[in-house]
Amino acid sequence: MDLLNAFIAVLNYVIVPATAYGAQLALGALGVTLIYGILRFSNFAHGDTMAFGTALTILVTWAFQALGISFGPLPTALLALPFGILGTALFVLGTDRVVYRYYRTIRAAPIYITMVSVGVMFVMTGLTRFIIGVGEIKFDDGARFLITAREFKTLTGLAEPLAIRSTQAITLVAAGLVVWALFWFLAKTRTGKSMRAYADNEDLALLSGIDPNRVVMVTWIIAAALATIAGTLYGLDKSFKAFNYFQMLLPIFAAAIVGGLGNPLGAIAGGFVIAYSEVAVTYAWKKVAMYLIPGWEPESLLQLLSTEYKFAVSFAILIIVLLFKPTGLFKGKSV
Repeated sequence: MDLLNAFIAVLNYVIVPATAYGAQLALGALGVTLIYGILRFSNFAHGDTMAFGTALTILVTWAFQALGISFGPLPTALLALPFGILGTALFVLGTDRVVYRYYRTIRAAPIYITMVSVGVMFVMTGLTRFIIGVGEIKFDDGARFLITAREFKTLTGLAEPLAIRSTQAITLVAAGLVVWALFWFLAKTRTGKSMRAYADNEDLALLSGIDPNRVVMVTWIIAAALATIAGTLYGLDKSFKAFNYFQMLLPIFAAAIVGGLGNPLGAIAGGFVIAYSEVAVTYAWKKVAMYLIPGWEPESLLQLLSTEYKFAVSFAILIIVLLFKPTGLFKGKSV
């Protein structure tokens, strides 16, 4: 029974939250790796694009709630999400036309465009905070849990609880559908194949008659959609605070680089590697150890790092990968 309780504790406090967090990071990393693979620069504004898209989604969610519109047991934000995606896509397309297009025209080095994206990041940070404020916002409604801790303990008779929030399940289902749709689009549609050809060899793609403006436009739209979906799922699962999305830039880039920049499959794998590493390193293993070794009560929490330092885990993994395998696990483009 102690072994089962130990397993449930790990499942409840490590596996379930890390899996949901990994799916959110994977969607964010997909947007980063898509921009890097096709437009050939590291978009440091991606975290704030997530914040901007989530802020628009929250505003539409509040409007729906004021009108009495809901989505039953599901969060109203899911109804508002298409509007958030649309607004974010229009914004990033406008940004591309005003800012990035010039640098593509003069064929500026990727490092210059990356630095430009830092400027865009600061503009988006200020704009998002101006629109929705700097405080913490909870906007999840509908059913909160698929199974509560009390229900699980009553059902199983175990000492350890297991609670699965509806937002965690929604995250996994939504992420799975989005990833499937993205891979199908890239593999089966004419536009998707054009994007892959453009990413592999830009000059050859242009000689083949591929419209670069269309490729760029679709890339930004997909990146905006991925950012908004990832940001909204993260906000539903935890809460929305604009600064948190700026902080997420490090684990998202770490996930993309660990998996292999420019490799969509690598971005997904990297997201889960980073998520499981962060959660496992910052989890206090004392309770699990007491179940596994009866009669032993450790004096410490058996916690390698405090939760305040969880981003240090991403940074450490990022440095190790850059030093020993700069192309990532799935052999993306060298960083």
